[in-house]
Amino acid sequence: MNTSATASGAGHTGSLPDVGAEASADARTTAHVPVYKLIVATSIGNALEWYDLIVYGYFAVTISKLFFPAHDETVSLLMALGTFALSYLARPLGAFVLGAYADRHGRRASLMLSIAMMTVGTGIIAFMPTYAVIGVWAPIGIFLSRLMQGFSAGGEFGSSTAFLVEHVPNRPGFMSSWQFASQGASTLLASAFGAVLTGALTQPQLESWGWRIPFIFGMLVGPIGLYIRKYVDETPAFQKEALAAREASRKAADDKDAGPSPIREVLATQKARLLVCIGALILTTTANYMILYMPTYATKQLGLPPQQGFIATLVTGFVIMTLTPFVGHWSDRVGRIRIMAVAGALFLCTVYPAFAFMNAHASLATMMLVMLWVGTLKAVYFAPIPALMSSLFPTRTRATGMAVGYNLGTTIFGGFTPLAVAWLIASTGNKLAPGLYLMVGAVISLTTLLIARVKMGAR
Repeated sequence: MNTSATASGAGHTGSLPDVGAEASADARTTAHVPVYKLIVATSIGNALEWYDLIVYGYFAVTISKLFFPAHDETVSLLMALGTFALSYLARPLGAFVLGAYADRHGRRASLMLSIAMMTVGTGIIAFMPTYAVIGVWAPIGIFLSRLMQGFSAGGEFGSSTAFLVEHVPNRPGFMSSWQFASQGASTLLASAFGAVLTGALTQPQLESWGWRIPFIFGMLVGPIGLYIRKYVDETPAFQKEALAAREASRKAADDKDAGPSPIREVLATQKARLLVCIGALILTTTANYMILYMPTYATKQLGLPPQQGFIATLVTGFVIMTLTPFVGHWSDRVGRIRIMAVAGALFLCTVYPAFAFMNAHASLATMMLVMLWVGTLKAVYFAPIPALMSSLFPTRTRATGMAVGYNLGTTIFGGFTPLAVAWLIASTGNKLAPGLYLMVGAVISLTTLLIARVKMGAR
C-alpha cells in the first residue's frame, strides 16, 4: 500500500492512510501483548456471529415448518429465508452506532456490547415457542431476535478488526485474517451439528427439540467471549488518538470545532473508500452465503439426504479455518490485491462448470469435491480483505469505516443471497443459478480491485 500519505489525507481518493507510521510507533508498545489472547478475544465474537447465521441457514427448512407454516413448502422456505434476509437491514444501523461508539469510546467497549447483544438474540431463538403454540407471535419473535443479532453483528467486524490490526500493526494481514478463519471454524462446528443431528435424530425429534441444540450451544459460548474480552487492553493507537482528541476538545470553543464525528467524516470525505470495501466484499460475501445455502440446495435440488449436505460443507469449513491465516501471512509479504485478483479470476472461470459437474453427477463425493474447491478459492480471496479494508481508513474512523462498508456489502449482497438464489431457481427452473450468481459477483469485485489499485494505490 502507499504509505506516503498521512492519516489526515484519508478523505482523499489518491492515497491511503499512513498505517506504516502506526506500525513503527506502536510496535514496541504491543510487544508484551500475547498474540493468542488478542486473536481469541476478538475472533470468538465473529465466530459466534457467523455460527448463528450458519445454523439458522442450515436449519431453514425445519424453521420454516415450525415458525412460517404455509400450504406450499417453497413459500414457507422463502418466508424463513426472507426473515433471514430482512434482519440484515439492522446491520448497517448497528455498523453506524457501534462503529462510531468504538471510534469514540474504544474498540474493547464496543466488542463487549456487541457480544452481549448477540448472545441474547441467540437465546431468544433457542427458546422461542413455535407457531403451533403461540401463533403469529412466533415468527415475530424470530424476526425480532434476528434484528438484534443483526444490529450487534453490525459493529463486530469493524471493532474487532481494528482491535487486531492496531495491536500488531506490523502484521495486519496475518492478524486480521483470523477474523475470517474463525468463520471457517464456525462453518465446521455448525456443519458438524447439522450432520450429527440429522443423522442421529428422526424428523419428528429434530422438529420437536433437536434443532434447538445448536442455538443453545451458541448462547452458552457468548458469556465465555464476554469474560475473555473483559480482560484485554485497549489498543495503543486508539489510546493515542483519544488523547489527541481530548487535547483538541480542550482547545476548541465548542464540539463542532473539535472535529466531525466518525460517522460524519466517513460519509463526507471517505465515500469512495466505502464503495471499494463494498465492491471487494461482493464475491466473498455471496460465496459465504452460498455455502450456507448448500445443505438446503443439496436436499431440494440434488436430491441428496440432508446429512450429506452438512458433511460436504464440513470440508469447506475446515479449508477456510486452516488456510486463511497462512494466506493472511502471505499477503503481508506480497500484497493483498495480487492474491485476491488471482483467486477472483479463478472463481469467475470455474464456479459455473463446478455447479454443472455437481448437478450432472449428484453425490456426496462430487459435492465434497466442489465444496473443497470453492472453500479453497474463498479462503485465498477473502483472507487479505480485512487488512485491505483497515488500510483504507485512519485510526479515528477505522472502526466506523470498516463496519459500515462491511455491513452494507453483506446486507445488500450477502444476506439476500439464499433468498435470491432460491427465487431464481424457483422462477427459472435453472439449478445452475448459484454459479451464475457468483460469476456476477466475481466480475464486480475484480473491477473494484482494479480501481483500488489504480486510483488509491492499494497493493
